Amino acid sequence: MPLDARGLGAALNEKLTLHSALCRREVGAFVQAVASGEELVVACTQEKRLFTELAGQSAGAERAAPDCAPVRFVNIREMAGWSKDAAQAGPKIAALLAVTHLPEPDPVATVTYKSAGRLLIIGELGAAEHAAELLGDELDITLFTLGAGDTLGYGAAMQERRYLVLGGQIQALTGWFGAFELKWLQNNPIDLDLCTRCNACLRVCPEDAIGLDYQIDLKLCKSHRACLKVCQVAGAIDFSRALITPSDTFDLVLDLRATPAFSQHALPQGYLRWDGRAIKPLMQLRALVGEFEKPRFSSYQQKLCAHSRNEKTGCQACIDVCSASAISSDQHRQQVLVNPYLCVGCGTCSTVCPSGAMSFAYPRADDLGRKIKTMLNTYARSGGHAAALLFHSQEAGTRLLGDLGRAAQLDAMTQGVPARVLPLALWHTSSVGLELLLSAICYGASQVWVLMTNEEAPQYHEAVAKQMALAQTILTGLGYAGEHLRLLYAKDARDLADLDHALQAAPAQCVARSAGFAVQVDKRSTLELALDHLIEYAPVKVEVIALPTGSALGALTINKEDCTLCLSCVSACPLSALQDNLQALQLRFIEKNCVQCGLCVKTCPEHALALLPRLNLGPLRQQSVVLHEMQPYACVRCGKPFGTLKAIEAMLGKLTGHSMFQGAGLERLKMCADCRVIDIYSARDETQITDL
Repeated sequence: MPLDARGLGAALNEKLTLHSALCRREVGAFVQAVASGEELVVACTQEKRLFTELAGQSAGAERAAPDCAPVRFVNIREMAGWSKDAAQAGPKIAALLAVTHLPEPDPVATVTYKSAGRLLIIGELGAAEHAAELLGDELDITLFTLGAGDTLGYGAAMQERRYLVLGGQIQALTGWFGAFELKWLQNNPIDLDLCTRCNACLRVCPEDAIGLDYQIDLKLCKSHRACLKVCQVAGAIDFSRALITPSDTFDLVLDLRATPAFSQHALPQGYLRWDGRAIKPLMQLRALVGEFEKPRFSSYQQKLCAHSRNEKTGCQACIDVCSASAISSDQHRQQVLVNPYLCVGCGTCSTVCPSGAMSFAYPRADDLGRKIKTMLNTYARSGGHAAALLFHSQEAGTRLLGDLGRAAQLDAMTQGVPARVLPLALWHTSSVGLELLLSAICYGASQVWVLMTNEEAPQYHEAVAKQMALAQTILTGLGYAGEHLRLLYAKDARDLADLDHALQAAPAQCVARSAGFAVQVDKRSTLELALDHLIEYAPVKVEVIALPTGSALGALTINKEDCTLCLSCVSACPLSALQDNLQALQLRFIEKNCVQCGLCVKTCPEHALALLPRLNLGPLRQQSVVLHEMQPYACVRCGKPFGTLKAIEAMLGKLTGHSMFQGAGLERLKMCADCRVIDIYSARDETQITDL
């Protein structure tokens, strides 16, 4: 594919130098450019390792340290050049290059792990000792035996005891990298820490109840106690030992069992399952000694959270979707808790959060929005049409698209990545929510696709699919023709044929004018900006669009016959969508603020409220409207209003026959709080406490 250096330079407003053998005979030009100290972009990833090493070795390149390397890389070969329509890929290449010119995101807070190399290996004793031998002496290893069976092919335990061995029944294994806690029940008469493996107990046991795991099968044992006699010197056997539940802490865990200790999709960092075959995972464990940092991925604002109010649970979308079990509910403080040590940074919690209380701190939403806007604007400015934005993961997704580009070089039937498809790598593909999908359409994208692989948890597929369904419903309702959003799935290179076909989908209708707004850190603000732009240029003018159940947009319906205007729903609403009126007995509602969390519905004692998922396109959506109002009830003694007519009448109807509310007692229910006290103390025909 011939590159147009002049055209690309004009699109990027800079002078570009075209090299055809930069990693070979022209490598001197690269070294010279590095020595200049300016940031460089290499539009090929084939020799990324070579260029990185050269940059680090170049004299005068002070910024070439690993944490501030002056060289950035972008793959225009597999992503653009190796395609059947590579001749039309100029705008796409300009867009890919433009993104590399954006500044690096600002640093964020970090989470620190500390590991001294204390490793716990759980499994049958022979297999656990074999794994320990492969790991060598770099780690402080403790074994927890489950028996010396031969299911993994390693046979009995070694005669020589080289490692601390624990045994019993595991009660709990919790924690994370550097802070795992094991609790177990020591329920066997043989203490493995005292056992010398002399095998005397195995020789004298008449029932063969002791195996080479050096534990007694109590179902076979007939209490001859011959083993107890031969073990007097070591003192490892004690049938009268009380059952105890000890605990210990470890930095790392290697689990050899068929059933893991953790059931979530994203296992805690520092916890590894091993099938006994691949050696690479064991080698990775050896490197996990020292102090490590990772970004604090999520940011939480309790005041915006719609999880809990008044001991009622509303939204728990983030808890349900988290594949790492890093988010839990704290009903006492009426909020959710995020464990940063378990969080793997997928960002799905921010995707499904309707209020924006949970946001993605790294990378931030505004940083991603800047990339999307830059890519689409550069593509359009360079003459591109009907852009399809393709989000993919940095590892598996990049590898799949690279394989697709290579297949296009070798197979005449393979298209490759089309010229109008703009790939953009994400930290995690499930971090794309409704506001970003609609913002991309506002910036001029014809379609937005998300490529997922087997890296993502199943619930992430469902979460992104729901966000896409909601966004497509809005776009279709506004009259934008075609399929704008699609979730693509490919496990490996065998699915490339289906992926190649999916990427050739026909363009959908674009917005008439691309938007100029910037993606905000606040999710709801971005969503409102996107909706306003889409509504302004909508091909069809409608008033209301019905949305699927569970949408984060909508209104409320109220049964005025049942509502007593107690206003308990107002205190339950976390985003002030429901409001009272200090000047009148009114329940007011701002539809724009409603996230359909359902807290008001669950709080209402009369069950008079119901959710109504919809998008109101009229001006009333942003205004405070009266849902219900009622005549006040005036105190029968002083005339001051102190409640609603319906609420007082309902109370009187329920208490009329009660023995405590007869005569003056019932009449006092019609009085305000001040008059009720005055009436009690001024009544002459009632017994006073002082009279008793």
